[in-house]
Amino acid sequence: METVKPSVKLLGFSRGINGEGPEYLVACAGKLCYSKSDIQTLSDNLDEIAIKKFINKLLDLGHESPLEHASFTFGIEGISRSCSHQIVRHRIASFSQQSQRYVDLNNSFKVIIPPEIDNVDSLKKIYMDSMLNDYKAYIEAVDILKCEYIKNGMNENNAHKKALEDARFMLPNACETKIIMTMNVRSLLNFFRERCCNRAQWEIRGVANQMLDLCLEISPILFQNAGPSCVFGKCSEGSMSCKNPVKAKVKQLEVKNDR
Repeated sequence: METVKPSVKLLGFSRGINGEGPEYLVACAGKLCYSKSDIQTLSDNLDEIAIKKFINKLLDLGHESPLEHASFTFGIEGISRSCSHQIVRHRIASFSQQSQRYVDLNNSFKVIIPPEIDNVDSLKKIYMDSMLNDYKAYIEAVDILKCEYIKNGMNENNAHKKALEDARFMLPNACETKIIMTMNVRSLLNFFRERCCNRAQWEIRGVANQMLDLCLEISPILFQNAGPSCVFGKCSEGSMSCKNPVKAKVKQLEVKNDR
């Protein structure tokens, strides 16, 4: 039985017809809102300086709807079912998740271990023993259920699939899952505001920070203000504040200094 940690890969992002990046698409939408340009001439004079100008204008005004025209797709693995349940609560997004109904976890059962448990040897042993017992129970349940379904006239292939479907209820929240997620920039800013915060759970916070690093590599202007509200302003948590402001990313500081 293997323990794993979150890993995020950027699988793709929105591009214009000539290969322009997400910031170009957002700037086109912003330009349409504030100029006399028609669709055919939106890209006229839309160079790097103009793109930066339009995006900064949108962010300063809080005009976020143009941000929805650009999206990013991430491949996320090494996360628990607990974490994936938190992620899919962000509803303005698209998700594809590895199915425990169709994927046989025999020989591929992996778990996530919370750092605070990992740091206490006696507790780690209790935790890992519990995970192993759950895994053994799952394997045993698959075998027993498969035999029962075959006895009732089901062919072996369908019996195995049906056994996986029912035995999965015995798997723990710590069981690893994989997910592909696509979000537009507006939703991502909300995601980072909530999940990069120190008050977010450690696992989803780690995922969110990996995602933000990847976004900043592609679109530093769009994500110059990304993260919890304390990065460039006042904490929004009120009396529940952690009193420990999150530091801005290096690329964000570079953009701020260049404005």
